[in-house]
Amino acid sequence: MLKLIKNTNLYTPKYLGKKDLLIAGKKIIAVEDNLDAFRKIADVWDAKGKVVTPGLIDQHIHIIGAGGKEGFSSMTPEVNLSELIACGSTTVVGLLGTDGTARNIRTLYSKAKALEEEGISAYMYSGYYGIDSMTITDSIQGDMIFIDKVLGCKIAISDIRSSYPTALELVRKLRDIMVGGFIGKKKGILHVHLGNLDSKLDILFELVNDYKFPIKHISPTHVGRTKELFDQAIEFAKLGGMIDITTGASKYTDPYKSVLYALEQGANIDNITFSTDGHAGLTKFDNQGNAIGIRKAPINSNLEEVRLLVKKGGMPIEEAFKIITTNPANNLGLKNKGKIEVGMDADLCCFDDDLNLKDVFANGKHMMDNGNIIVKGVFE
Repeated sequence: MLKLIKNTNLYTPKYLGKKDLLIAGKKIIAVEDNLDAFRKIADVWDAKGKVVTPGLIDQHIHIIGAGGKEGFSSMTPEVNLSELIACGSTTVVGLLGTDGTARNIRTLYSKAKALEEEGISAYMYSGYYGIDSMTITDSIQGDMIFIDKVLGCKIAISDIRSSYPTALELVRKLRDIMVGGFIGKKKGILHVHLGNLDSKLDILFELVNDYKFPIKHISPTHVGRTKELFDQAIEFAKLGGMIDITTGASKYTDPYKSVLYALEQGANIDNITFSTDGHAGLTKFDNQGNAIGIRKAPINSNLEEVRLLVKKGGMPIEEAFKIITTNPANNLGLKNKGKIEVGMDADLCCFDDDLNLKDVFANGKHMMDNGNIIVKGVFE
């Protein structure tokens, strides 16, 4: 069945103005000024001049929950489909956190497959904080080759909860990711959790400068945790690396302000991404700053920070939305995501003039209609 979307104010994220879109199944097959010739054979939906962007990508979210630092009861719950649709996230990448024992890598794979069956696109990383990477097969390379959902491997550095890996240990993991990616036709990245220790990104610069490992395979996250860490991350971006600012936690200032500061320091907008760290376990504080419990990191903060970039930071929509569309797609090596073009997956977000999310299409299916979620998860 064909779907004709009329009268969009289209950002691909490059601004194209008023356009019609034609969708066949899950794919965009035409982007033109006028596609009325297909009215008689297509299901027609009028965008009524809404701002239309690619569906949003969250490349670091705990889809099976995380947490646990205050015992079993502090482990956060799984993410529901409707939570993702509500904030326009049509593509997600799930991962394990500190814990690779109570949280299982096969459960993570199962959740990614479940979200896909429910209508969105979901991927995952092997590994967790530790050096003993959790994998579905017998190796990182095996996961990259044989497991469709695996895009890379996660590890932690500069954190007291990490295994304090050496550069040599990391470069060997990178080798498995890269070679497995060759065979599995994936880009392959080492997704690196950063803590707040003084070592910061030092070991990543060693990988690039001393071991000459291609920087495109190294993907540091939580880079906005401290000012000192972020200043070093900017230098990493200037070398051509992609740096990921967490919007839901682990931040020394508002993430949108970090982006503006990075640009002032000479970083390129094409080397910056947002991710939420959604459903990570965070300490809850009262008004006096006393710890009173655990809360889950929000999953809607990527969109909120991009709206702030536009509204308070004065950044054009076509630049701001790169951070949660084309840039993460490029980082992850997802060739069918992050843009509205012929041949791309039909993932769309539709906004009013104030950038309030009104409609969501995932893989060509209408999931949110005028602010109402019309497709929910199986058990919602």
